[in-house]
Amino acid sequence: MSDNQADLIVHARWIAPVAPQSTVLENHALVVKNGRIADLLPSALANQKWQSEEEEHLGDHLLIPGLVNAHTHAAMNLLRGIADDLPLMTWLEKHIWPAEGRFISESFVYDGTRLAAAEMIRSGTTCFADMYFFPAHAARATVRGRPARQPVLPAAGLPHAHGVRAGGLPAPCHRRHGRMAA
Repeated sequence: MSDNQADLIVHARWIAPVAPQSTVLENHALVVKNGRIADLLPSALANQKWQSEEEEHLGDHLLIPGLVNAHTHAAMNLLRGIADDLPLMTWLEKHIWPAEGRFISESFVYDGTRLAAAEMIRSGTTCFADMYFFPAHAARATVRGRPARQPVLPAAGLPHAHGVRAGGLPAPCHRRHGRMAA
């Protein structure tokens, strides 16, 4: 690739870069070369300085840095909509934990994480910290690193892949005497 050959040039009406802070650039282009941002410059100059077979023109769009979701249970998107209008502990104890006891498996976590990853990519999330059952299967679901994933082992006295009952399902979890018990 020659010095002025880019992988992609994205022209946007507005670009909000990470630095300098509180800046919005108007009618600028972002240049990607070798998978990395190589330049950020006025659109009028981009095609003078760079060549690319792939260009995007986002006429009335704002281009922002990727979003980071710092707390997810990605596979739980398969439980979306289950009694989600209830107080937290009622929701967990009466609906979510029983549903997890019935449905959670390695394939459930893999499939749910794949779906969550697709939704995150579509909405601009480039990195997420996941803390849920069967972390190796969640990792396999994002093996290509899209979006990037930071696994976090569950550690609140709740069941996880390293503490399962016979049959491979998480041990039932419920509230007893003001503390979580597995």
